[in-house]
Amino acid sequence: MSGVPLQKTPPDAPPPGDGAAHRFWSVRRLPAALVAAVVLAAAGFLLYDIVSVRTGHPALRWRRRLARELAERPLGDGWVTAGAAVAVLVGLWLVVLAVTPGLRGVLPMRRAAGVRAGLDRRAAALALRDRALTVSGVQSVRVDVGRRVVRARVQSHFRDLDEVRTDVNSVLAEGVRELGLAREPSLSVHVRRAAKG
Repeated sequence: MSGVPLQKTPPDAPPPGDGAAHRFWSVRRLPAALVAAVVLAAAGFLLYDIVSVRTGHPALRWRRRLARELAERPLGDGWVTAGAAVAVLVGLWLVVLAVTPGLRGVLPMRRAAGVRAGLDRRAAALALRDRALTVSGVQSVRVDVGRRVVRARVQSHFRDLDEVRTDVNSVLAEGVRELGLAREPSLSVHVRRAAKG
């Protein structure tokens, strides 16, 4: 099973098992790099033009045109409205990125000895699928691991479906406990007869 690198918790962190298990925060390098590049380019152009005007040269054509357009266009103009809408959407996107953790694919695990760790959802699903395949009568399994629910879709080619469901439920419940997740998800097991072919 793969996971994320272990992280040391600060000295004032609560003891293992205490407090809520929070998701890991995404680094989000790409949005930060894009915003930094746009701000740097805009600031560079503006600074160059301001220095040019201060040294006695005329303002660049784009700045004169922008000033004229802003002075002449009414606020209800389509281009002004579209520009404002784009600015609002970009701002909302940046706010959402700033206040949400991201990394939905990593499930927080129980803290042990001051170490905070996480488990990749795909790795957890693979481990649980392998466990379910050990149940007699199971032909194939598809497991989806969410933050709150683990869903297993099982195809059985022999044995009574209720017996298979009971065995798979018990095996997966034990498997979920052994994953060591901070917040154990509930189980949803659906068993159907495999198509004969």
